[in-house]
Amino acid sequence: MANHDCIFQIEIAYALPHIQILKKLDVPKGCTAKQAIILSGVIDQFPEIDLTKNKLGIFSRFTQPDTLLQPYDRIEIYRALAIDPKNARRIRAKQAHNLQKISKNT
Repeated sequence: MANHDCIFQIEIAYALPHIQILKKLDVPKGCTAKQAIILSGVIDQFPEIDLTKNKLGIFSRFTQPDTLLQPYDRIEIYRALAIDPKNARRIRAKQAHNLQKISKNT
């Protein structure tokens, strides 16, 4: 009979603009974040995930792939930003400035 103290539940979270997944998974004590992600099959479902490039977190705090998991941890796989937030703000500010110039001229 297996010792249930050596197995615990965690979650794997990954989101794209059009789909979000949250998988529950039983893992053995001593399992790392990377091992859990591989066991979950998320990489097979989303081949764009590259554990050498994608950042990981546990409950919104960055973590390393070799971090040992605790019961009920939620591993989050983060996507790369589509645009740097500073650049996005600059673009919005420039657009707002251009709109002001246009409205003053009309």
